[in-house]
Amino acid sequence: MSAAPPPASKAGHSAAIDSAIDVLISSQGHASPARLERACALLRRRSPLHWVEREGVRPFWAVMRYADIVSIETRSREFAAGPRTYLASETAEAVLQRVTGKPQLVRGLTEMDPPDHGVYRAIIQAAFAPPALRAMETWLAQWAAEIVDRVAAHGDACDFAVDVALPFTFRVIGRMLGTPEADDARLARLAQAFVGAEDPKRRLAESPGDTMRTAMLALRDYFEAVVADRRAQPRDDLASLIAHAAPHGAAMPHYELISYFILLVTAGHDTTALALAGGLAALLAAPEQMARLRAEPELLDPAIEEMLRWTSPVRHFMRTAVRDTEVAGQRIREGDALALFFHSANRDEAVFEDAGAFRIDRSPNPHIAFGRGPHICMGLQLARMQMRALFAELLRRTERIELAGRVRRVRSPFMSGVSSLPVRMSFRALRNEAAA
Repeated sequence: MSAAPPPASKAGHSAAIDSAIDVLISSQGHASPARLERACALLRRRSPLHWVEREGVRPFWAVMRYADIVSIETRSREFAAGPRTYLASETAEAVLQRVTGKPQLVRGLTEMDPPDHGVYRAIIQAAFAPPALRAMETWLAQWAAEIVDRVAAHGDACDFAVDVALPFTFRVIGRMLGTPEADDARLARLAQAFVGAEDPKRRLAESPGDTMRTAMLALRDYFEAVVADRRAQPRDDLASLIAHAAPHGAAMPHYELISYFILLVTAGHDTTALALAGGLAALLAAPEQMARLRAEPELLDPAIEEMLRWTSPVRHFMRTAVRDTEVAGQRIREGDALALFFHSANRDEAVFEDAGAFRIDRSPNPHIAFGRGPHICMGLQLARMQMRALFAELLRRTERIELAGRVRRVRSPFMSGVSSLPVRMSFRALRNEAAA
């Protein structure tokens, strides 16, 4: 742990700031969007780069402003992705250390720095490049139609987050990996527990640390079997690419191998599912925006960008200073950890006009929901394609979508979004159906 920063770094310290920090780092605080946004707005105004010392959590800088986060993300030689990737209690960190004997539970792309990061990223990058993604467009449209068909077949009511967004996004990454659809529900449950262990509804065990351990071990066992199968019988899928990868000219170490799969099944679906459910929730909360989107479907692409800004499914990532440096004039010491709160940056009034309003025609919209710099999300275009395919199908097939129950949100300081969205859909009769 680095030495405590000089007293000047605590300028503006007050009970209000303490309260805002408590909301920021609490899983329950993230369950209330209004309370969280008030806390973030206060910190952006009064202490946008704040040194946090709380019992049970190792100290860190809370970075709240857009410009500061972009600066850190684009200075990869000064700020490393490891060893702290996200905020966790010292108790949880101790549990995970016992499980792996390492400072992280997994070591995937999000935890890597050069030279490993670029080498490991290249293993599957071609699968997320435009030519490969264009080849998926027809299937994505068909899959979107099928998932809406499933909902329509069971009546007009569903939980959009659970019945639509989750299975829709998980099958996309499952298809790319080459895992059977029959395994989707179990794998999705494990993946959600792994990244959302603070949420009681996602837990597999009594504590968050034990939930992460249980999920990690189950995912490890599953993908060890997948690797063995692909090494014996390679196929045209991502699982085969990873199983046969030789970064730096040698077989991938087991820890990194399993971490690669865990990253894909967590980041590959949960963030997009949360953006889909949160995006629809935002439209339902702003009916004039929904009406305009139905009247002007050409606004779907900017609407998707606004949904991404609005939901910011990944709340934060952490970086560690590798040398003494500065951010916004504040001295940062070698070894200091910094938590970059992307959702706060995406509501920064200095960057976004009327930042607290959901506007489907927002332009420009330079949100950083996918991050920035070398660690920008590799699947950003795939996520946009999934959102475009599903919302295009919903707009085509429905006359009206209404909220039909209580909206519930993920309780996690890491992941953000709607975990339950009960809706009632009024389906329109399409021409071919009317003719039949």
